[in-house]
Amino acid sequence: MEPIVTAARVLVVGLDPAKLDGWDPEPVQAAIARGRARFDESGIRADWCLAALDENPEEAIVEALTREEYDCVVIGGGIRTHEPLLELFEKVVNLVRQHAPGAPIAFNTSPEDCADAALRWLHLPGQ
Repeated sequence: MEPIVTAARVLVVGLDPAKLDGWDPEPVQAAIARGRARFDESGIRADWCLAALDENPEEAIVEALTREEYDCVVIGGGIRTHEPLLELFEKVVNLVRQHAPGAPIAFNTSPEDCADAALRWLHLPGQ
C-alpha cells in the first residue's frame, strides 16, 4: 500500500487490555499493533490513549485530547459496545466535543481498522 502524504493526526481512545480483569490481553495487544501499523502504512500520525478503568480514565482522555490538535478521534469498541460502560462512552463523546470540538468522531470495529475508521472522516488530498 502506498502511504498517503498527509499532516493528519488521529487520536484513538480505548481501554488498556493489560489492565482489564479476566481478559487475556495478548490478542488485543496484537490487534492494536496491527492497527498502529495500518496508520503507519497510510502515512497518518496516530496517538493512542489506552485508559484503565480503575485509574481515572476521564482524566487520561482529557490529557490526551489536549496534548495535540486532532483531525479525528476514533473511539474504540471496548468503550462503545460494552453495556456496563455506557456512561463512560457518553463521557468520552462529550469530552471529545469539549476538548477537540473540530475533530470528527469515528468508530472502529476492531483495533485493526482504526485507520479505516479515521479515513472515512479525514479530508485528504485525492479523496
